[in-house]
Amino acid sequence: MFAHESRRNDALLVRTHMHCQERVILKEREVTMEERKGGLGIFQKYLSVWVALCMVGGVILGRLLPGVVGALDRMTVYNISLPVAVLIWLMIYPMMLQIDFGSIKRVGRNPTGLLITLIVNWAIKPFTMFALASLFFRVFYSQVLTPDQVQQYVAGAVLLGAAPCTAMVFVWSYLSGGDAAHTLVQVAINDLVILVLFIPIVALLLGVGGISVPYPTLFLSVVLFVVIPLASGALTRRTLIRSHGQEWYDHVFLPKWQPVTVVALLATLLLIFSFQGETITSNWVNILLIAVPLILQTYLIFWIGYGACKLLKVPYRVAAPASMIGASNFFELAVAVAISLWGINSGAALATTVGVLTEVPVMLTLVAIARRTKHWFPDARTTDEVREGVPLSPQTVTLR
Repeated sequence: MFAHESRRNDALLVRTHMHCQERVILKEREVTMEERKGGLGIFQKYLSVWVALCMVGGVILGRLLPGVVGALDRMTVYNISLPVAVLIWLMIYPMMLQIDFGSIKRVGRNPTGLLITLIVNWAIKPFTMFALASLFFRVFYSQVLTPDQVQQYVAGAVLLGAAPCTAMVFVWSYLSGGDAAHTLVQVAINDLVILVLFIPIVALLLGVGGISVPYPTLFLSVVLFVVIPLASGALTRRTLIRSHGQEWYDHVFLPKWQPVTVVALLATLLLIFSFQGETITSNWVNILLIAVPLILQTYLIFWIGYGACKLLKVPYRVAAPASMIGASNFFELAVAVAISLWGINSGAALATTVGVLTEVPVMLTLVAIARRTKHWFPDARTTDEVREGVPLSPQTVTLR
């Protein structure tokens, strides 16, 4: 009898303890949700203002503190800025925390998004960039640019067009609610394709020889922006789920990292514009001229990929990263090749640098567009909504 009573008391204590844990998790989850709706929501609401301030502030900082900024700018390894690399790592790490390695195996079951990415990145993007660059530099700007500038700016634009993004796409996918596993797989495939197609495409479009892929830059980028954050995220995920449980990890821990991505993104923008402050102030007219076709190309490639995903009824959380990777560029690779072929002071190097300057503000507008149009897709849920168990809407189910 006493043993039976003791077991009842033990069971009651276990249930009470579990109930208390659930209440704590729910309370923490409510606090986290309030934080996301409150401070971060207000912060993101005026994100365009912060972006503009960082751009202007970066230029001013570069002019006021040239010694400090110059010292940071010289901290490079194989044309990769180490200060910027740290900030990019902080932006990428939160998405890596989301990756369930079991979900990577499921990506191949629905390869539509990956196929769209490959076709847009390698059969369309380099050639539309060449066409737009030729139209603007050789036709529209022919009266204001020298023949050498025309040739150099077209070359720089083509280098950007032939180098789809391998790092920042993690950031754009994360901010737009994209699927982390899908983003990782498409980046891995893209890195392999670059090794095979980058040189032939650039040689074909520019008619130049002696092109070589700066393999140290490419491999270091993969290690810094994929391998290290992926391994760190996997270790963190495994350790915390074991110690605190899946519920706490998904609904309390992960949301706390969202502000880190946004703050690191703005710090990156500030740093990039401070590094290029002198270039911007001394070449601002040409920078504006170069920016026009590059920005048009970004929007064009995004809409081609996004439209194809909508037409083929790809889930929104796959459509977002599938269209973002082509719109964004592997600017470290493009800058490195431009410098190795034509020199650091060449027009081609300047054109690739303009690609760096326009990347963040333009891609943030695409993130906003994607967020506002996710209802176009049969499954409009973001990764967070899927994790939180948000069901498909009745209308969506009917459409499917």
